[in-house]
Amino acid sequence: MFDTEETELGLDSVFTEPPRPPSPAPTTVIYKREARDDTQDWSEITIRLVGSHPLWGHYLWNASRAFASYLDTHPELYRDRAVLELGAGGGLPGIVAAKNGARTVVLTDYPDACLIDNLEFNVYNNAPSASKKLQSVQGYIWGHPVGPLLEHLRRDSSATGFDLIIMSDLIFNHSQHDALLRTCEETLLPRTSEGLEPCLLVFYTHHRPHLAHRDMEFFSKAQERGWRCEEVVTQSFPASPMFPEDPGDKEVRATVHGWQLTRRS
Repeated sequence: MFDTEETELGLDSVFTEPPRPPSPAPTTVIYKREARDDTQDWSEITIRLVGSHPLWGHYLWNASRAFASYLDTHPELYRDRAVLELGAGGGLPGIVAAKNGARTVVLTDYPDACLIDNLEFNVYNNAPSASKKLQSVQGYIWGHPVGPLLEHLRRDSSATGFDLIIMSDLIFNHSQHDALLRTCEETLLPRTSEGLEPCLLVFYTHHRPHLAHRDMEFFSKAQERGWRCEEVVTQSFPASPMFPEDPGDKEVRATVHGWQLTRRS
């Protein structure tokens, strides 16, 4: 038994673990728009990234950059239409859609305050004139009820679903393929005979080449569930695979693929 009159019992003498280092500061990355003969008046977007996060929110992925360029080149896919981004991270593709004339953009990511606060910061600092179109930055877990996502559409229209859903570098989460597809099936507008067909765009990189076949299971499952799948983009970033220290073919790890998925009748 300790003698409390002669022995000091401070917490420092019991818990000797060193203090936790402060969280890394946020970083910023600038996306520069390719030169275009267009009526849009913006040239770059500054994306703030959280300093560190277990869900990889501190990276601006190559797939996100390629996605932004693709959306900038194909505004007909979303102009005057409703867009949903899943796993938005810094929000670059969704912000491009908003700045280029989307009617409504709903940006979502995992409901973690750090991620959502940062996403809101990027939206309202990069698209102030389009802020009314960005009806929501919302926390959302894939596969959960979609009512809160669809509710944003009903604020200014009678739409019952989104015209375009965008997913950037999500399919390496192999356990979440079914959840992602379920959310897309419940939020994408049904196919109609008029205008452009509602679609899902999926951009990704095989970051782990030895698991590329697991990545591609997303599309196999989609076909089994009634989706038509077509690859529309292959873009290489030869000087900058996302994780240079990782094993596997560098060219594979530096290549972005983009697929368009539509629902069968």
